[in-house]
Amino acid sequence: MEPGKKALILVIEDELPLLSAIQKKLELSGFETRTAQDGSRALGILKDLPKPPSLIWLDYYLPAMSGLEFLTKIKADPKLAGIPVFVVSNTAGPDKVNAMIALGAQKYFLKAEKRLEEIVEEIRQYLNKGGT
Repeated sequence: MEPGKKALILVIEDELPLLSAIQKKLELSGFETRTAQDGSRALGILKDLPKPPSLIWLDYYLPAMSGLEFLTKIKADPKLAGIPVFVVSNTAGPDKVNAMIALGAQKYFLKAEKRLEEIVEEIRQYLNKGGT
C-alpha cells in the first residue's frame, strides 16, 4: 500500500443494515469502500474499478450467487485471483468453509463470534503485513 493511500475494501453483504454498518465502520477506520448486495453486482464493480481492491469482505449467503460461487469466479480470473478474501458469515457449514479456504479465502469469521471492530482490526493487521 502506497503511503497516504487508503486501502479499498469491497464489501459484499446482502443485509442492507449490516452492509451500512460495515461500510461506516471501515470508513471510520480509514478505509475506502465499495459495496454490493450480491455477487453479480460485485463482479460488475470489480470490472469497473481501475485497479483491484486491497481486500474483499464476502458474506457466504447471497442472493442469486453464493459466496462460494463468487469466490470461484474471481479465483478463475487472473486479474482478480490475487485479491485477498475474508469470508464473514453465519450460514456456511464446515464443508463450505473448507471449500472456500481451499479456493483461496484468507480467513473465515463467524459473525456471531466476532465483533465488527475485531474483524476490521484483523483486516488492518493483514494489510499492514503486506497480505500474509
